[in-house]
Amino acid sequence: MKISSKKRALIIALICLLITVFLWIGISLGLYGLYFGRRCDTRPALMRHVYEFEGLERTRYDFVSDKGQTIAGYMYSAGSDQRGIIVFAHGYGDGGHNVYMEDINYLAQNGYYVFAYDVTGCDESGGDGIGGVPQGVIDLNYAISFVEDSGNFPELPIGLFGHSWGGYSVCSVLTYHPEIEAVIECSGPCSSTDLLEGGGRNVVGPAVYLFIPVLKVYERAKFGEYAVNNALAGFAASDAKVMVVHSTDDNMIPIEYGYDIYYEQYKDNPRFTFVRLEYKGHNLFLNVSKNTELFGSFVEFYDRNLLY
Repeated sequence: MKISSKKRALIIALICLLITVFLWIGISLGLYGLYFGRRCDTRPALMRHVYEFEGLERTRYDFVSDKGQTIAGYMYSAGSDQRGIIVFAHGYGDGGHNVYMEDINYLAQNGYYVFAYDVTGCDESGGDGIGGVPQGVIDLNYAISFVEDSGNFPELPIGLFGHSWGGYSVCSVLTYHPEIEAVIECSGPCSSTDLLEGGGRNVVGPAVYLFIPVLKVYERAKFGEYAVNNALAGFAASDAKVMVVHSTDDNMIPIEYGYDIYYEQYKDNPRFTFVRLEYKGHNLFLNVSKNTELFGSFVEFYDRNLLY
Protein backbone atom coordinates (compact mmCIF):
# COMPACT_ATOMS: atom_id res chain seq x y z
CA MET A 1 0.00 0.00 0.00
CA LYS A 2 1.36 3.33 -1.03
CA ILE A 3 1.72 5.90 1.75
CA SER A 4 0.58 9.37 0.83
CA SER A 5 3.03 12.24 1.03
CA LYS A 6 1.01 13.79 3.93
CA LYS A 7 1.18 10.58 5.99
CA ARG A 8 4.84 10.24 5.21
CA ALA A 9 5.47 13.77 6.37
CA LEU A 10 3.47 13.11 9.56
CA ILE A 11 5.46 9.95 10.31
CA ILE A 12 8.73 11.77 9.76
CA ALA A 13 7.54 14.60 12.03
CA LEU A 14 6.59 12.13 14.79
CA ILE A 15 9.91 10.34 14.51
CA CYS A 16 11.75 13.65 14.75
CA LEU A 17 9.63 14.62 17.77
CA LEU A 18 10.40 11.33 19.52
CA ILE A 19 14.11 11.70 18.80
CA THR A 20 14.02 15.25 20.18
CA VAL A 21 12.19 14.15 23.32
CA PHE A 22 14.60 11.27 23.95
CA LEU A 23 17.57 13.58 23.38
CA TRP A 24 16.03 16.15 25.75
CA ILE A 25 15.54 13.55 28.46
CA GLY A 26 18.92 11.94 27.84
CA ILE A 27 20.87 15.19 27.97
CA SER A 28 18.98 16.31 31.10
CA LEU A 29 19.68 13.09 32.98
CA GLY A 30 23.21 12.97 31.64
CA LEU A 31 24.01 16.41 33.06
CA TYR A 32 22.41 15.49 36.38
CA GLY A 33 24.45 12.31 36.56
CA LEU A 34 27.62 14.20 35.65
CA TYR A 35 27.30 16.35 38.76
CA PHE A 36 25.57 14.06 41.25
CA GLY A 37 26.41 10.57 40.02
CA ARG A 38 30.06 10.89 40.98
CA ARG A 39 31.90 11.04 44.27
CA CYS A 40 32.86 14.42 45.70
CA ASP A 41 36.07 14.00 47.68
CA THR A 42 38.32 16.72 49.08
CA ARG A 43 41.55 17.15 47.17
CA PRO A 44 44.59 16.27 49.34
CA ALA A 45 45.97 19.80 48.96
CA LEU A 46 42.82 21.21 50.59
CA MET A 47 42.57 18.74 53.48
CA ARG A 48 42.64 20.18 56.99
CA HIS A 49 43.61 18.31 60.15
CA VAL A 50 42.52 18.51 63.76
CA TYR A 51 46.08 19.08 64.98
CA GLU A 52 46.12 22.41 63.12
CA PHE A 53 43.60 23.78 65.65
CA GLU A 54 44.84 24.08 69.23
CA GLY A 55 42.58 22.37 71.75
CA LEU A 56 40.24 20.87 69.13
CA GLU A 57 39.37 17.20 69.60
CA ARG A 58 37.07 14.82 67.81
CA THR A 59 35.58 11.34 68.10
CA ARG A 60 34.28 9.40 65.12
CA TYR A 61 30.70 8.09 65.08
CA ASP A 62 29.43 6.30 61.97
CA PHE A 63 25.73 5.91 61.26
CA VAL A 64 23.61 4.40 58.51
CA SER A 65 21.50 6.39 56.04
CA ASP A 66 18.54 5.51 53.83
CA LYS A 67 20.02 2.87 51.54
CA GLY A 68 22.22 1.23 54.15
CA GLN A 69 25.27 3.34 53.23
CA THR A 70 27.64 4.23 56.06
CA ILE A 71 27.91 7.92 56.85
CA ALA A 72 31.09 9.08 58.59
CA GLY A 73 30.48 11.60 61.35
CA TYR A 74 32.66 13.28 63.96
CA MET A 75 31.81 14.98 67.22
CA TYR A 76 34.14 17.95 67.67
CA SER A 77 34.76 19.69 70.98
CA ALA A 78 37.18 22.05 72.71
CA GLY A 79 37.22 22.28 76.49
CA SER A 80 34.74 20.70 78.87
CA ASP A 81 31.88 23.16 79.23
CA GLN A 82 29.80 22.63 76.07
CA ARG A 83 26.38 24.27 76.13
CA GLY A 84 24.73 22.55 73.16
CA ILE A 85 25.24 20.47 70.01
CA ILE A 86 25.40 21.99 66.52
CA VAL A 87 24.77 19.56 63.65
CA PHE A 88 26.79 20.90 60.71
CA ALA A 89 25.68 20.34 57.07
CA HIS A 90 28.33 21.02 54.42
CA GLY A 91 27.92 22.35 50.90
CA TYR A 92 28.45 20.72 47.49
CA GLY A 93 31.53 20.72 45.32
CA ASP A 94 34.76 20.78 47.31
CA GLY A 95 34.30 17.59 49.36
CA GLY A 96 32.81 16.81 52.75
CA HIS A 97 32.82 18.64 56.06
CA ASN A 98 36.62 18.85 56.18
CA VAL A 99 36.71 22.06 54.14
CA TYR A 100 34.75 23.79 56.93
CA MET A 101 37.20 22.99 59.72
CA GLU A 102 37.83 26.66 60.60
CA ASP A 103 34.10 27.23 61.10
CA ILE A 104 33.69 24.01 63.08
CA ASN A 105 36.67 24.96 65.25
CA TYR A 106 35.22 28.40 65.98
CA LEU A 107 31.89 26.98 67.17
CA ALA A 108 33.70 24.35 69.26
CA GLN A 109 36.05 26.89 70.83
CA ASN A 110 33.03 28.97 71.80
CA GLY A 111 31.31 26.30 73.84
CA TYR A 112 29.47 23.97 71.47
CA TYR A 113 29.85 20.37 70.46
CA VAL A 114 29.77 20.21 66.65
CA PHE A 115 28.57 17.02 64.97
CA ALA A 116 29.80 17.19 61.37
CA TYR A 117 29.50 14.43 58.80
CA ASP A 118 30.19 13.72 55.14
CA VAL A 119 27.11 13.36 52.94
CA THR A 120 26.72 10.16 50.89
CA GLY A 121 29.40 10.00 48.20
CA CYS A 122 31.69 12.50 49.92
CA ASP A 123 35.08 11.93 51.57
CA GLU A 124 34.83 9.22 54.26
CA SER A 125 31.18 8.25 53.70
CA GLY A 126 30.01 5.38 51.53
CA GLY A 127 28.35 5.59 48.13
CA ASP A 128 29.55 5.61 44.54
CA GLY A 129 28.12 9.11 44.15
CA ILE A 130 25.96 11.68 45.87
CA GLY A 131 22.90 10.64 43.89
CA GLY A 132 21.02 13.92 43.88
CA VAL A 133 20.24 17.18 45.67
CA PRO A 134 17.65 15.74 48.13
CA GLN A 135 20.25 13.31 49.47
CA GLY A 136 21.56 16.18 51.56
CA VAL A 137 18.26 16.43 53.43
CA ILE A 138 18.00 12.66 53.78
CA ASP A 139 21.44 12.28 55.37
CA LEU A 140 20.83 15.26 57.67
CA ASN A 141 17.54 13.71 58.76
CA TYR A 142 19.39 10.53 59.72
CA ALA A 143 22.22 12.50 61.36
CA ILE A 144 19.85 14.40 63.65
CA SER A 145 18.04 11.20 64.61
CA PHE A 146 21.40 9.57 65.36
CA VAL A 147 22.44 12.43 67.65
CA GLU A 148 19.07 12.37 69.41
CA ASP A 149 18.55 8.61 69.75
CA SER A 150 21.88 6.75 69.70
CA GLY A 151 22.70 7.34 73.36
CA ASN A 152 26.25 8.40 72.44
CA PHE A 153 25.80 12.07 73.20
CA PRO A 154 24.81 14.20 76.20
CA GLU A 155 21.25 15.51 76.37
CA LEU A 156 21.86 19.05 75.26
CA PRO A 157 19.86 21.42 73.04
CA ILE A 158 20.49 20.85 69.32
CA GLY A 159 20.93 23.52 66.67
CA LEU A 160 21.73 23.33 62.96
CA PHE A 161 24.27 25.12 60.74
CA GLY A 162 24.34 24.75 56.96
CA HIS A 163 26.04 26.40 54.01
CA SER A 164 24.84 26.34 50.37
CA TRP A 165 23.51 22.80 49.76
CA GLY A 166 23.69 22.41 53.52
CA GLY A 167 21.71 25.64 53.94
CA TYR A 168 18.87 24.18 51.89
CA SER A 169 19.15 20.98 53.92
CA VAL A 170 19.01 22.52 57.41
CA CYS A 171 15.83 24.42 56.53
CA SER A 172 14.06 21.63 54.65
CA VAL A 173 14.82 19.05 57.34
CA LEU A 174 12.67 20.95 59.83
CA THR A 175 9.72 19.19 58.20
CA TYR A 176 11.02 15.96 59.76
CA HIS A 177 12.52 17.47 62.92
CA PRO A 178 10.27 20.30 64.07
CA GLU A 179 11.78 19.97 67.55
CA ILE A 180 14.97 21.75 66.40
CA GLU A 181 15.03 25.20 67.99
CA ALA A 182 17.75 27.21 66.23
CA VAL A 183 19.05 27.16 62.64
CA ILE A 184 21.70 29.21 60.85
CA GLU A 185 21.35 29.02 57.05
CA CYS A 186 24.08 30.52 54.85
CA SER A 187 23.91 31.03 51.06
CA GLY A 188 21.30 28.31 50.58
CA PRO A 189 18.44 27.94 48.08
CA CYS A 190 14.82 27.35 49.05
CA SER A 191 14.38 24.09 47.13
CA SER A 192 16.16 21.45 45.11
CA THR A 193 14.89 23.08 41.93
CA ASP A 194 16.30 26.43 43.04
CA LEU A 195 19.71 24.85 43.58
CA LEU A 196 19.59 23.25 40.13
CA GLU A 197 18.56 26.52 38.49
CA GLY A 198 20.97 28.73 40.42
CA GLY A 199 23.96 26.44 39.93
CA GLY A 200 22.95 25.40 36.42
CA ARG A 201 22.86 28.98 35.17
CA ASN A 202 26.63 29.15 35.78
CA VAL A 203 27.19 26.05 33.62
CA VAL A 204 24.74 26.21 30.70
CA GLY A 205 23.17 29.65 31.08
CA PRO A 206 19.44 30.09 30.31
CA ALA A 207 19.42 26.62 28.72
CA VAL A 208 19.09 25.24 32.26
CA TYR A 209 15.36 25.98 32.10
CA LEU A 210 15.00 23.41 29.31
CA PHE A 211 16.23 20.66 31.62
CA ILE A 212 14.43 21.57 34.87
CA PRO A 213 11.06 19.90 34.01
CA VAL A 214 12.76 16.56 33.34
CA LEU A 215 14.89 16.81 36.47
CA LYS A 216 11.91 17.61 38.68
CA VAL A 217 10.12 14.47 37.49
CA TYR A 218 13.30 12.42 37.89
CA GLU A 219 13.94 13.63 41.44
CA ARG A 220 10.34 13.01 42.46
CA ALA A 221 10.54 9.45 41.15
CA LYS A 222 13.88 8.82 42.87
CA PHE A 223 13.47 10.65 46.18
CA GLY A 224 9.72 10.84 46.75
CA GLU A 225 8.55 13.53 49.18
CA TYR A 226 12.12 14.64 49.85
CA ALA A 227 12.24 16.02 46.30
CA VAL A 228 9.29 18.37 46.74
CA ASN A 229 9.96 19.36 50.33
CA ASN A 230 11.60 22.76 50.69
CA ALA A 231 12.69 25.39 53.19
CA LEU A 232 9.29 27.12 53.36
CA ALA A 233 7.64 23.82 54.23
CA GLY A 234 10.26 23.31 56.92
CA PHE A 235 9.64 26.76 58.38
CA ALA A 236 5.88 26.14 58.41
CA ALA A 237 6.32 22.82 60.24
CA SER A 238 8.54 24.23 62.97
CA ASP A 239 8.81 27.05 65.48
CA ALA A 240 12.59 27.17 65.13
CA LYS A 241 14.42 30.47 65.28
CA VAL A 242 16.24 31.00 61.97
CA MET A 243 19.16 33.21 60.95
CA VAL A 244 19.49 33.66 57.16
CA VAL A 245 22.83 34.89 55.79
CA HIS A 246 23.45 35.68 52.12
CA SER A 247 25.59 38.03 50.05
CA THR A 248 24.08 40.14 47.28
CA ASP A 249 26.88 39.23 44.86
CA ASP A 250 26.56 35.44 45.30
CA ASN A 251 26.70 34.08 41.74
CA MET A 252 26.63 30.42 42.78
CA ILE A 253 23.26 30.55 44.54
CA PRO A 254 21.86 34.01 43.70
CA ILE A 255 20.21 35.75 46.62
CA GLU A 256 16.78 35.67 44.97
CA TYR A 257 16.75 31.86 45.21
CA GLY A 258 16.81 31.85 48.99
CA TYR A 259 17.17 34.96 51.12
CA ASP A 260 14.76 37.11 49.10
CA ILE A 261 12.06 34.41 49.22
CA TYR A 262 12.32 34.11 52.99
CA TYR A 263 12.57 37.87 53.55
CA GLU A 264 9.40 38.53 51.56
CA GLN A 265 7.40 36.16 53.76
CA TYR A 266 9.09 36.46 57.15
CA LYS A 267 10.69 39.92 57.39
CA ASP A 268 8.28 40.95 60.16
CA ASN A 269 8.39 37.62 61.99
CA PRO A 270 10.50 37.73 65.19
CA ARG A 271 11.55 34.10 64.63
CA PHE A 272 13.78 35.25 61.77
CA THR A 273 17.04 37.18 61.71
CA PHE A 274 18.22 38.35 58.28
CA VAL A 275 21.86 39.22 57.55
CA ARG A 276 22.33 40.69 54.09
CA LEU A 277 26.01 40.91 53.16
CA GLU A 278 27.84 42.83 50.41
CA TYR A 279 30.85 41.71 48.35
CA LYS A 280 31.21 38.36 50.15
CA GLY A 281 30.25 36.09 47.25
CA HIS A 282 29.24 32.52 48.00
CA ASN A 283 32.07 31.57 50.36
CA LEU A 284 34.15 34.54 51.47
CA PHE A 285 32.26 35.24 54.69
CA LEU A 286 33.17 31.73 55.89
CA ASN A 287 36.75 32.92 56.38
CA VAL A 288 36.63 33.15 60.18
CA SER A 289 39.68 35.37 60.66
CA LYS A 290 38.22 38.04 58.34
CA ASN A 291 34.67 37.80 59.68
CA THR A 292 35.03 37.41 63.44
CA GLU A 293 32.16 39.80 64.18
CA LEU A 294 29.79 37.76 62.00
CA PHE A 295 30.86 34.49 63.63
CA GLY A 296 30.47 36.11 67.02
CA SER A 297 26.86 36.87 66.07
CA PHE A 298 26.40 33.17 65.19
CA VAL A 299 27.42 32.15 68.71
CA GLU A 300 25.20 34.85 70.22
CA PHE A 301 22.29 33.57 68.13
CA TYR A 302 22.73 30.03 69.42
CA ASP A 303 23.20 31.24 72.99
CA ARG A 304 20.02 33.29 72.79
CA ASN A 305 17.82 30.66 71.17
CA LEU A 306 19.16 27.33 72.43
CA LEU A 307 19.97 28.07 76.07
CA TYR A 308 17.49 28.75 78.81
